[in-house]
Amino acid sequence: MIATADRLEGIGEYYFSQKLREIDELNRQGKQVINLGIGSPDLPPHEDVIKILQEESAKPNVHAYQSYKGSPILRRAIANWYAKWYGVSLDPDTEVLPLIGSKEGIMHICMTYINPGDPVFVPNPGYPTYRSAAKLAGGTLVEYKLSGDHGWLPDFKEIEKSITAEIRDKGALFFVNYPHMPTGQLAGKEFFEQLIAFAKANNLLLVHDNPYSFILNEEPLSIFSAEGAREVALELNSLSKSHNMAGWRVGSLCGARERIDEVLRFKSNMDSGMFLPVQLAAATALELEKNWYDSVNLVYKKRRDKVFKLLDLIGCSYSRNQVGMFVWAQIPRGYQDGFAVSDEVLYQSGVFITPGGIFGSEGNNYIRVSLCATEEKIKESIGRIKESRNK
Repeated sequence: MIATADRLEGIGEYYFSQKLREIDELNRQGKQVINLGIGSPDLPPHEDVIKILQEESAKPNVHAYQSYKGSPILRRAIANWYAKWYGVSLDPDTEVLPLIGSKEGIMHICMTYINPGDPVFVPNPGYPTYRSAAKLAGGTLVEYKLSGDHGWLPDFKEIEKSITAEIRDKGALFFVNYPHMPTGQLAGKEFFEQLIAFAKANNLLLVHDNPYSFILNEEPLSIFSAEGAREVALELNSLSKSHNMAGWRVGSLCGARERIDEVLRFKSNMDSGMFLPVQLAAATALELEKNWYDSVNLVYKKRRDKVFKLLDLIGCSYSRNQVGMFVWAQIPRGYQDGFAVSDEVLYQSGVFITPGGIFGSEGNNYIRVSLCATEEKIKESIGRIKESRNK
């Protein structure tokens, strides 16, 4: 029997993939678990977006392979979206690359720039895919810790201790993500200016992952809003969260022409372009006005208020100023870690919430609750937890 490749050593099944099977088994036993763990939007895209997909899909001439660089219509829509909402000017022909989801883009970037053994800086806590993609590409992880005491922002003086002369000579990838997942921490333009200066001083290529900037946030910001970012940064974005199109798999990579061309060398060997009607529908989504984002955020705000009540019931502490589609909360005293809280709520109340430890050791004393469930489901979750605690 052929063995699995060495690159899979230390790479486990994605936590949510494993946990969902467990929840399915509980449901077969009649538990009817309410899932408040995963950030998969339950709201639909705008009706005009769906209409374009339907109309374009019915045409006979849209089913062929597409350009590896994406449709010019979608690239222009992404550039216009950046100009309108972020105040950032991008050349749609050279500085924009549509992706089949930004998760795909993380892997493309890692495979483009990482050689075996190369150091890769990843946040702790942070999106687990940064770690797994870097390891699959052969990189050596260098975790930089984020903490509530430091506002969930990088401590540049501490990180600098991990930067060797070899890194400054050869360069390294540095993953960063604001608004931050899982903590909901915002970062302003001043932070991005400091980050860019730090990257220039230490020969780092920043990979800024920016899918949450429109969720419960009145001032969307791109890293390219800061001067000099194109010299040291790439930015990933996605329509999954901002436009309720998670299953459509539409994202983007933006950056300097040289970098886009480098990533395209890898990407063009991995896929044959995105279905054209999906691209045209995505372009329509990017043309939506502020009332679209306001309507989505009104729903999330009401849900977040209910989640705050749920967390109060459990005894957690949290900031009310978080953005994004999750609420990050510190567990009450008396529990070993967030896994213990998550399991207790799941097995006693039939409600699944995410343990913060899946995002890194610095998240061990936290849990994360998703806003991708109806107010009624969150209210029912509160009732279940109350009932189990009163027994």
